[in-house]
Amino acid sequence: MDADLLVVGGRVFRGFGPGETPPDGSEAGAPSRHAPTAVAVVQDRIAWVGSDGDALADWRGPGTEVVDARGGLVLAGFEDAHIHLLSGARGLDEVDLFDAADVAEILDRIRGHATARPDDRWVTGHGWMYVPFPGGLPTRQQLDAAVPDRPAWMTCYDGHTGWVNSAGLAAAGIDRNTPDPPNGIIVRDVAGEPTGALKEAAVDLVDRVLPRPAPDDDLASLRRTIRALHKAGITAVQDAWAAPDELDLWRRLLDAGELTIRVRLAFQMTPGMSLEGWRRRLDEYETVAFPIRGGLWLSAGILKAFADGVVESRTAAMLAPYEDDTSTGHPDWPPDQLDAFVREADARGWQMEIHAIGDRGVRMALDAFERAASANGPRARRHRVEHIETIDAADIPRFGRQGVIASMQPYHADPSPNQSSLWAGNIGPDRASRAWPWASILRHGGTVAFGSDWAVVPFDPFIALNSAVNRQTVNGEPPGGWLPGERLTLPEALSAYTLGSARAAWADGRRGTIAPGLDADLVVLDRDLLSAGASAIIGTNIRLTVIGGRIVHRREDVS
Repeated sequence: MDADLLVVGGRVFRGFGPGETPPDGSEAGAPSRHAPTAVAVVQDRIAWVGSDGDALADWRGPGTEVVDARGGLVLAGFEDAHIHLLSGARGLDEVDLFDAADVAEILDRIRGHATARPDDRWVTGHGWMYVPFPGGLPTRQQLDAAVPDRPAWMTCYDGHTGWVNSAGLAAAGIDRNTPDPPNGIIVRDVAGEPTGALKEAAVDLVDRVLPRPAPDDDLASLRRTIRALHKAGITAVQDAWAAPDELDLWRRLLDAGELTIRVRLAFQMTPGMSLEGWRRRLDEYETVAFPIRGGLWLSAGILKAFADGVVESRTAAMLAPYEDDTSTGHPDWPPDQLDAFVREADARGWQMEIHAIGDRGVRMALDAFERAASANGPRARRHRVEHIETIDAADIPRFGRQGVIASMQPYHADPSPNQSSLWAGNIGPDRASRAWPWASILRHGGTVAFGSDWAVVPFDPFIALNSAVNRQTVNGEPPGGWLPGERLTLPEALSAYTLGSARAAWADGRRGTIAPGLDADLVVLDRDLLSAGASAIIGTNIRLTVIGGRIVHRREDVS
């Protein structure tokens, strides 16, 4: 049979999971004479893996497209296991504050964006860091200075804190008499006036009055995002916070043949309703989610909850108080309610993922999953804990023992001043010594799935791989890496970003490795990264991206 596509001249990384070893040992280090160099694709599936000679002799026909990988690494497409697609796509037209160095630069960017868009009813942006601001939080007066003429709203890089100016507070009806909403904090000054900083669920007070894009505008933003994901080598994504009404957008792209990336949506699981109300909500969700569960291009069937907040704003739930504080954070759920809601969803066959950043939040999630399994009996489960920024040592083996997936975003562990001066300082050296423990979880038999959390941080897989393998900034700091015992090998990190993420989506029978019969979702790197080593991660680029046998991105120097 003739192949539709042949990729030759590369080094094929087939991938492997926890406890597995490469078939010939060649994937773990230096090249092996037994390592495959070619992949044949027929229609939308991988048909064969082997040598260049056999590929060209047995699989090339008059209609076969042959791509020379030029010695680059060929692997399964990256799958981002935790991303925020629609909100990230909408943010493409906002002011980006992610890498602004200080308050002056943050305000200059906001001021310039507002000047360039005089007709926008609101000035919106995202990505500011806590560290540049005295005390870790911005004020309405600072934002008033940049945008004095209309409402302005800037979300923090982690999405858990918002910053609003005086006009925005007025538009949202927030004043000194506004009570804190459940699971939210309106930060106030010594006189009781709102400072302009809103934590956790308090951000919803502003979000509900923001102008909403028209559906056609959302579709245009999603198309732009999909093209950018192709360029980054990402072939599948798992949206971590979606609403059922977003399905209309995705169906429009699917029906038009424009959904050229595999998408899985997690529906929202929120506290505060009765158990009977939760059952009715699940009935509604199941009507739209279960018919597309396991879909080739568009899928649902997973629920997302928040156990806690974030360490930087001291809302992550901790087992012991924060440093120089009496607070242990801000759990979003009473544990008995979380247990009851998880147990009900588990009994109906739902998969669940729980955002848990503090060590108490992680334990709450693991406990809820363990109790649901005990109550509902044995079955295949792949519940997930998202983030796991710090953990009690006793809970590390529970991921492997319970079959719970550790869904982690390596670039959150970037050892920049934001981590060393604020994150680690808030929880102290002992808890910081178990920061982002992906290697420990893997060594104890757990499955690790990697993603980005975009638009919190960029979705570039290579900056994430650098964090996972080197535990350093992109500039190589600190020497030897931050907590080097948690460094992964390159094959382990690549497998977490491919097979690990596919397993988190119940899709490892279709993708995540390179083997005959699986979906032809491939990327070709511009170098053999396994031979080049960890120091070469930053600077590596995507030469070719293939999804379902179709080339969706090709650099001009690839032929």
